[in-house]
Amino acid sequence: MSTPDKRLFLLDAMALIYRAHFAFSKNPRINSKGMNTGAALGFTNTLVDLLNREKPTHIGVCYDAPSKTFRHDSFVEYKANRQAMPEDISIAIPYVKKIVEAFGIPGMMMDGFEADDIIGTLSCKAEKAGYDVFMMTPDKDYYQLVTDHVFVYKPAFLGNAIEIIDKPKVLERWEIENVKQVIDILGLQGDAVDNIPGIPGIGEKTAKTLIQRFGSVENLIANAHELKGKQKENVVNFAEQGLMSKELATIHLDVPIDFDEEGLRYDGPDTEKLAALFDELEFRQLATRVLGTASPAVPKPVSNKPTVGKGFKSDKPMGQTSLFEMPAGETVAPEEGADATAAGDDYAPRTRKTIDTTLHEYHLLTTPEQRQQLLKYLKQQKEVSFDTETTSIDAITARLVGISFCYMPGEAYYIPVPPKDEDAAREIVQEFKEVLESPAITKTGQNIKYDLVVLQRYGIDVQGPLYDTMLAHYLLEPDMRHNMDLLAETYLHYTPISIETLLGKGKNQLTMDKLPALQIYEYACEDADITLQLKNYFDPLLEKQGLKRLFNDVENPLLRVLGHMEREGVSIDADALAESSIVLQTSIQEMEQKIFNLAGMEFNIGSPKQLGEVLFDRMGLGGSKIKKTKTGQYATGEEILSKLAFEHEIVQLILDHRQLTKLKSTYVDALPALVCNEDNRLHTSYNQAVAATGRLSSTNPNLQNIPIRTEKGREIRKAFVPRDENHVLLSADYSQIELRIMAHFSNDATMKEAFQKGLDIHASTAAKVFHVPVDQVDSDMRRKAKTINFGIIYGISAFGLAERLAIPRREAAEIIEAYFQEFPAVKEYMDSAINQARDQEFVETLLGRRRYLRDINSRNQNIRGYAERNAINAPIQGTAADIIKIAMINIDQWLREEKLASRMILQVHDELVFDVLKEELPVVQPKIEELMKNAFPLSVPMEVGLGTGENWLQAH
Repeated sequence: MSTPDKRLFLLDAMALIYRAHFAFSKNPRINSKGMNTGAALGFTNTLVDLLNREKPTHIGVCYDAPSKTFRHDSFVEYKANRQAMPEDISIAIPYVKKIVEAFGIPGMMMDGFEADDIIGTLSCKAEKAGYDVFMMTPDKDYYQLVTDHVFVYKPAFLGNAIEIIDKPKVLERWEIENVKQVIDILGLQGDAVDNIPGIPGIGEKTAKTLIQRFGSVENLIANAHELKGKQKENVVNFAEQGLMSKELATIHLDVPIDFDEEGLRYDGPDTEKLAALFDELEFRQLATRVLGTASPAVPKPVSNKPTVGKGFKSDKPMGQTSLFEMPAGETVAPEEGADATAAGDDYAPRTRKTIDTTLHEYHLLTTPEQRQQLLKYLKQQKEVSFDTETTSIDAITARLVGISFCYMPGEAYYIPVPPKDEDAAREIVQEFKEVLESPAITKTGQNIKYDLVVLQRYGIDVQGPLYDTMLAHYLLEPDMRHNMDLLAETYLHYTPISIETLLGKGKNQLTMDKLPALQIYEYACEDADITLQLKNYFDPLLEKQGLKRLFNDVENPLLRVLGHMEREGVSIDADALAESSIVLQTSIQEMEQKIFNLAGMEFNIGSPKQLGEVLFDRMGLGGSKIKKTKTGQYATGEEILSKLAFEHEIVQLILDHRQLTKLKSTYVDALPALVCNEDNRLHTSYNQAVAATGRLSSTNPNLQNIPIRTEKGREIRKAFVPRDENHVLLSADYSQIELRIMAHFSNDATMKEAFQKGLDIHASTAAKVFHVPVDQVDSDMRRKAKTINFGIIYGISAFGLAERLAIPRREAAEIIEAYFQEFPAVKEYMDSAINQARDQEFVETLLGRRRYLRDINSRNQNIRGYAERNAINAPIQGTAADIIKIAMINIDQWLREEKLASRMILQVHDELVFDVLKEELPVVQPKIEELMKNAFPLSVPMEVGLGTGENWLQAH
């Protein structure tokens, strides 16, 4: 019997590293050095969670040896099918080993053996020494090792909770009487990942049945005469292979390794080593969680600079600042070394500066005289950084609590306003109207669109050049996150004051208006100060990478346009949505009944577990195509079901049911709840710094995902209506913009001629590919040509085209080959785009927007293929995004210069929607078309489809 001080945890390092890598594969963690740290981050998070949750007395981490093992001696092809290890994992492994060492945990590896053999051997020895042993791994092979005191500890993953697998669970999970029979089942079914062959025709379900009947592989073979048909034939013919597979699946318990009880005792981490590693990898949040601060090391003074201590700031009384003492008209200049924070090199690299260790002069201004003094100096500046503090993150309903200003690093000013007295707040804000609306002063901010929208409430329409540090970083590193705290820590080596230290967190979190200005001002000043320092850091990089034109002429001017659109909002017909909800609910219920009738039973259609059991166990669909998730459930995702739709009508009904259910919950029922109580309008929020392609996205609601391919999906657009009977909605949609950009990029004469002559590009393509005159192109030919036209932009393969068109892969390959023969310049463009990306690891749009493709030279075919498709598509999709942004800027500017009442209210993909005063329509409609067509010159003409209506559906 073990005791509380005898709990040993053994971690299967490679299984956990791979699991972490794939968990982050769709959302990679790229640090400022371009390194993908996802695998190391995921592993470390898992380790930290284990240490905090379980507080083990003893712990060890086991690694697979790089050399071949004894299993290769038994079977040369063992693991032969495994793809080469992804580079990101190869890079992560040395860091994981260093992290494990820094935590003070022994790492164990032995030539000729795998980690599971080491863990198995140590488990046996530890159990005999009175320990409870927990093997931390997602690998099912370890179930064979479970005893009364040895358990599998499955870490949490993708929403699934931690699970401890004990002996009863193993017996239940595998439907066996003896844990060791797990080996027999594994041997019979084989393992495609490890290239363990098993016996043909035997999967997990059959293996369980056979072992329940015969007890072991050996006994099954001995009694093969009791079997029938093909199964009997396979067991007889592949008996030796079955026995070998069982041996390969057996975890060996005789590794020559000692159980070092004291060596495995956990005494805590080496914080200095850990801090250095977290700093190198840029694990900010982990540093805070594990070490209590993102800057655990004590700052060291550099050169002749003074030692920095807690509360290191000016001794001048509040309000008596350097600017108040300056003679009028003198140039404001920082004192020597004041801009060192921006350089980020004051201290040793692992040191994180904070407000307590950095020279700063932050001031709370509470009187009219102080505000006037500040205003006098603000008006002398060419650029000013500012930030707002508010009552809410919703810019439409938020009330101001205060504004901070900064125009030189290390010095900032905070002006509080009364949030509950909007008139009094407006009076104070209006004092700074001249500065905020000055066309001569650049306004710098972090996510400045939020501030622009908030200030519109107080009668301020911020003018002059804008500089958003979030957008600057987005252009420099589109795949990274862009929040200010992360940017400050990464580039300035500075950890800002955490909002949670002010407001708390969770249910009891306060809002800014609940705190006195004295508690807020340093936090607010720091935001404006850090933002200016980030601007100084990023600006030379934008220049160096040729991104200033895109930044200054497109992204920053668009901020103001989006701010106007967000504040404007759009009217929603709630009654129409309520009617749609009733109609949808009826359709959903009717569909459910059809599904139940076809299935022969009622079940929860929304439960993947129940759905899988009905489709695959009860109805026998899928055959050999059946896939399971890592939790052992049947995979029932849309991609899986779409491939099975031809097998039985129930599958398509389930897909349709999902679509209608999502439509109802995500849009029809949700939209009315998002309408603002203050003006009864819907205000979506546009995101510029999310999609790496440059496209805009939107939230609350996500307009980009409103389905338009189905009739019921299109019905949602009926609910978007003009503001009143004097207005009408106008929709303006770029026609085939990405194909036109492809024609421009490739300079393909045939494509360009089709667009220049205004031909039907899909019919024209079909005529070329299928070698018939245009007038003989039928609807099926045109459909196939349309699919390949748009598919080529995304680097479609023969396999992908075959799936989309439901045709044999060979026919799809022939269509693609014929396409490239007729459009050779397109193939040349695609090849050159990929080759260019291989050389420089990024591609660019016509305006210089970069998409980094750091996996383009990966040895992993799937990862490399994904990067190659992006190399083809990103310049096209990104250029389309740039063009519509330019059109939006020009249209918004024209509407305001002409003092028209019509407004741009929505942007979705390649479409703009306007709320137009009916009497202005004759002027507005042709001008919008002109400005969209001429937004950016291409070698082929742009076409814009326009329509008007009493709702968005009619207009589109």
